[in-house]
Amino acid sequence: MDVTLKFQPAFSLAYVKVEPNEEIRVEPGSMVSHTDGMVMSTKAEGGIFGGLKRMAAGESFFQNTWKAPAQGGEITLAPAVAGDMFVLPVTGEFLLASGAYVASENGLKVDASWGGARGFFGGGGLILLKVSGSGKLLASSYGAIFDKTLAPGESYIVDTAHIVGMDTSLKFTVQKSGSWKSTILGGEGLVCHLTGPGRVLMQSRSISAFVGWLAPMLPKSS
Repeated sequence: MDVTLKFQPAFSLAYVKVEPNEEIRVEPGSMVSHTDGMVMSTKAEGGIFGGLKRMAAGESFFQNTWKAPAQGGEITLAPAVAGDMFVLPVTGEFLLASGAYVASENGLKVDASWGGARGFFGGGGLILLKVSGSGKLLASSYGAIFDKTLAPGESYIVDTAHIVGMDTSLKFTVQKSGSWKSTILGGEGLVCHLTGPGRVLMQSRSISAFVGWLAPMLPKSS
């Protein structure tokens, strides 16, 4: 698949050219439009248990596969929330935040059941998924995307709600942002202590922070 991104970074839209008879996997609800002849099939990858594992990790139970006709085709994709998208060539493994996945080539596998996914919970209910194989990954962020590459032994601290993805070469531990009092009352929650080498992708906004800002403004039931 050949991806062109437009309208970045606030309302990104991906124009994806699909080769003749090529199949790509797309997160349900991400399709905006497509050329005539594109055919969609829907199934739970890995069966019922595979679908349940994805649901437990915050992903959709079903996954859509789009196949281009003999002459090829085009499909436009967008995430559920306002923000940026990025294309990442994966060779090997990459860790992606649950909810950031948009689409991928068939050579990639998204694993919601690996041990790190169960052990990495953050301030926004963040869970890391393991993307493995070889191919292009299309993912999204809430707000703009920015990244930092850490040298061997270099440390860096990131609020868990702002992590979009990271290299598997990074070592990480989840810890309080300060004392328990400041963690609970200071609004920062948990942070991720990263140690290089490797690259971490971050988003400029936090959905959990937005929900916290919005909640007091919602009408109260009588």
